[in-house]
Amino acid sequence: MPANYPPGQSPPPDQEPDRTIAYRPQNGPSHPQGHPQQGGYPQQPPGGYQQQPYGQQGQPGQPQQGYQQQQPYGQQPAYGQQPAYGQQSYGQQPGWQQQGPDFLGSGQPPAPPTRKGGKGWLIAVIAAVVVALVGGGGAYAVSLLSGGGTQPHDVLPGSAIGYVRLDLDPAANQKLALFGIARKFTATKDSFRGEDPRTALFDLLNKNADTKINYATDVEPWLGSRIGVAVLPPAKGSEEPGFVGAIQVTDADKAKAGIAKIADGDKYGIAFREDYALIAATQAEVDQAAQAAPLADLPTFSDDLSALGETGVLSFWMDAGRVAQLAPQMAAQDPAALAQIKNVRVAGALRFDEGYVELAGISRGAKALEGMGEPEATGIGKLPASTVGAVSFSGLGDVVGKQWAQILKSADQAAGGGLQQFADQAQQQAGLALPADLVTLLGKNLTLAVDGTGLDSGQPKIGARIVTDPAKAQEVVGKIEKLLAGDGTGTGIPPIAKVPGDGTLVLASSQEYAAALAKDDGGLADDESFQLAIPDAGNVTAAAYVDLNKIEKLYLQNVRGEARTNLQQLRAVGISGTQSGGDASFSLRVLFD
Repeated sequence: MPANYPPGQSPPPDQEPDRTIAYRPQNGPSHPQGHPQQGGYPQQPPGGYQQQPYGQQGQPGQPQQGYQQQQPYGQQPAYGQQPAYGQQSYGQQPGWQQQGPDFLGSGQPPAPPTRKGGKGWLIAVIAAVVVALVGGGGAYAVSLLSGGGTQPHDVLPGSAIGYVRLDLDPAANQKLALFGIARKFTATKDSFRGEDPRTALFDLLNKNADTKINYATDVEPWLGSRIGVAVLPPAKGSEEPGFVGAIQVTDADKAKAGIAKIADGDKYGIAFREDYALIAATQAEVDQAAQAAPLADLPTFSDDLSALGETGVLSFWMDAGRVAQLAPQMAAQDPAALAQIKNVRVAGALRFDEGYVELAGISRGAKALEGMGEPEATGIGKLPASTVGAVSFSGLGDVVGKQWAQILKSADQAAGGGLQQFADQAQQQAGLALPADLVTLLGKNLTLAVDGTGLDSGQPKIGARIVTDPAKAQEVVGKIEKLLAGDGTGTGIPPIAKVPGDGTLVLASSQEYAAALAKDDGGLADDESFQLAIPDAGNVTAAAYVDLNKIEKLYLQNVRGEARTNLQQLRAVGISGTQSGGDASFSLRVLFD
């Protein structure tokens, strides 16, 4: 399985946090082979970086022979030897373009993704990210393999309460994965025209601007590949937060002139720190930011980034407690909720691998989760191999039991009451005692599943597996059946199959499926798609999984053309998370065929 350093696991001390070693298995799918390098990289002076075939290293100055057997990331030549950005001429790589028009496109602008088929929005999001990042630059994306150097958080002020970073020059594994994924979709494949991804991003931002800036003459000579924005606490006497942007530049003088032209007379402050231009609303603000200790030196930030692992192409960080303090209405309406997130910090990253795109994140310092104990692993992998979709949560019973008063209060504020009234009615009509019976029904772990067999006939098999006291749980189910019947008799509702076990209760739409769910070795854990979608499945405390390939024929029935082609590339979706004390992590992965 790819070695994305998962949330909660730090990279080795000698490795940069935004770098991955052996990101893909050596035995994974190979890259195209036998495409000689005919141009693009000029002759380098002695000691300069010369890109070797990916996986076949040679001596400096040795001609490239194209992609060969994949080498674990981290055994490449030292990235620090690469010439400064902008000093090297990146030309076209004919070897990558000889695949035909279906490989790098016809030179036409990308067609907007369709929303047909129910999941068009997913294609649209993925396509937008890929186009923005590689911008039609297939050759460009593969040729720039450094990913090293100063990051925006190395120059932005440590007083930040929020931070967002976009990196158009991430680590090599990210570029190669992006390139491979983009080839799968018509909306992105047709946009590969070999251009600089920064051009696509600039055109997007400048699309509706009143002034027309020429990218080639006004921007390209100085623009680097990284952008960051820091959100600052409000200045004294103000209620509005401040903002400082960091734009990587290759020439400070040209950057100053180019930014002034883009501003078109608007007031702003600018300063330079290392190889970045810092921009703020006023010169005083930006001067102060340029002299401040950097965000990278803030212990909480650096610890969170280390726990997050690879920062990919897009990353963010937020001190949620300090941000919440800026919302007076929240403090006034629910000070208890504000107190529970007082020390919460959140960090996340969007990253790519050969077979999936992942949004990974962590949260730390959640007071509401402290004292909840250590939830057990979900056991979602024990479900039958024929499972098409499932959700599993551990520790919900404890959370509901200990936070019931706060849940009622929050529900009343959000919906104007009603939850307490329902609890009273349930008690009167069926003897359902809340929250005690709800705690029993949620148990230590609750897993809901849908089986793939029976979907074609319109009679899906659904069920639940609860880790709880089976006798008490059956009593609660009986109360719920009476409540749903309305007349207190329990008749008029579909029968529920029940299989009590040792510390478990299984409920299902049929006795046969209930028996299958009761087994501890159903085989889902051995499914390749499941393993990739739910990393570390044996330890996660919450998970959701859908095998899109198993239901593909259902949602593709009325989809035609490019929409069908794009949707067929989707393989599975997995969401997983782990909670330990006040800390938690999550991973959302979309897999591709």
